[in-house]
This record gives sequence, C-alpha cells and structure tokens, in this order.
Amino acid sequence: MPALTAPEKHIIPSYPLVTLDGGKPTMIEVHEANGVDVIIEDAFLLPHRKDYYFFAFVEEGDSRHWIDFTSYTVKPGHFYFTVPQQVHLKEESKPIKGYIAGFTEEFLLLEENRMLRQLPIIQNPAGAHEIVLSADEIIYLEDVMRKMTIEYKTGSTWQNQMLASWLRVLIIYLSRIYTEQFGESKITQNHYLLKSFQELIGENYTQLHDVAAYANLLNITPGYLNDVVKQQSGKTAISHIHNRLVVEAKRKLLHTDLSVKQVADELGFEDAAYFNRFFKRLTDNTPMAFRQQIRDMYS
Repeated sequence: MPALTAPEKHIIPSYPLVTLDGGKPTMIEVHEANGVDVIIEDAFLLPHRKDYYFFAFVEEGDSRHWIDFTSYTVKPGHFYFTVPQQVHLKEESKPIKGYIAGFTEEFLLLEENRMLRQLPIIQNPAGAHEIVLSADEIIYLEDVMRKMTIEYKTGSTWQNQMLASWLRVLIIYLSRIYTEQFGESKITQNHYLLKSFQELIGENYTQLHDVAAYANLLNITPGYLNDVVKQQSGKTAISHIHNRLVVEAKRKLLHTDLSVKQVADELGFEDAAYFNRFFKRLTDNTPMAFRQQIRDMYS
C-alpha cells in the first residue's frame, strides 16, 4: 500500500496509506491479492509501522509475520487486523490470496463515522490481531470485499460514498464476529486492567514514575502489565506514565508562573536538569522554550 523508501538505521519507519496505482494519499485503499503477482518490497522484511488501520482477509497463504511482540503464521480462512503505529515485520516474501484493505484515522474522524470508533474491531479490547472465520463468514466477507475492490477499480459516480458505505458494513460485521469470538469476559478483563492502570497514574503520577511500581499496586508483573496495556492501547505502559507527566508539566508551564525547578519538584523529579532532559526528549522543546512558545500562541 505505502510507497516505501529505505529506512534509516535504528529508526522504525512509519508508512502512510497511499493508492497502489499512483502513490497518492488516500483515506481508503482496497485491493485483491491474487497470490501470483503480489510483490513484497524489501522494506516490509524490516520492522516498520503502518500509519493506518490494516485489514487482511486470507483465502490462501502461509507466510509468517510479527505484530509487535506476537508472531502469526498466516492461515486460509482467517482475518488479520492491526491499528496504526503497531510494529510489523514479515519474516519471508511470500504472496497471499485474498483481500487487503486500509483506512486512516481521518476516515474515523468524519462525523458520519464517529460511531465506528467505539466498535470492538477498532478498540480491540482483547488485544487480538487474528479472527478465525466460519464458512458462512468467509462467504459474506469475500462478497463484501470483492464489491469494495470492484468499486475501487471502476471509479464510478459517488465512488467515495460507496466505498465508505461498504467499509462501514465491513467494520460492523467484523465487530460482531470479534465479540462472539473473544467473549465479554476476556474483553472486560483486559479493558478493566487498562482503565485501572490509567486511574492509578492519575492518582500517583507525582510519586510513581516507573512501571514496576504500578504493577505492584495491581498485584501483577511489570511484563504482564506492559503486554496488556500495549495490546489495549497501542502504547507501552511507560509511555502512558510519561505522557501524563508531560501533560501536567505543560499545564503548569502555561497556566502558572512556577519556575522550571518548581514544576520539576511538583511532578516528583528530584533533579531539575533531568526534568529538562526528560521534557525535551518527549516534546523536542525545553520547558522554557515551550512556555514561551505556548504563551506567544495564546497572547
């Protein structure tokens, strides 16, 4: 889907959604993989991110790939899905037969699509990436995605509206299967853990800055906490902690006249110099530069 370039060393590249024919940015892209002329570019055999939601309905194929920390061997009659910014890695260049679709966050932000953001296949509360399909589900999905592909190729009047309509049907139908397959108990358990973790951050972010401390409060291991949080939200546990600290630091820098050292003290940093480095690493700005920049914007 995306136009690929050689990634820089030590950087995991992120590829946007573009059309296959002209490489133009798009909100929806869909095509049929016929198992013969699909070309897997070398960049896909290195770790990379997709800056869009990715769906793959597999009819034939057996290649192996990784999504974040989980490996999958592609199987016929299975449906695979990921959310933006997860790390992908293909272990081998082997084609598949089936249908591929991608859509962006911008599609979900459209007023008529906002309901879709709450559906299980988008929220992915069970942290899953693979659905096993029944014979009837295979028939239904093959029909919907074939119609999407035909519509995408023909470019008829109101093409975008037709594609969006079929994509809504696809997302809703997959969400039904998702809920049936993973069950409310697993969904609720993992989702509750994420919410509990976020609530604890809200209560303790000025005192606790490490994952192990929160895992101890939840009576689980740091590794398990990080795995569930990453599956549920697409972000690591430590990034949730750091993001909260940065948000609160920005609030204090904008809305108070506290010195940088005082802000660091209130957020639980013993060393103002370390707070400066921490803030700059996450925002590309020093605290003082941010304060000046944001106040100039609001003046």
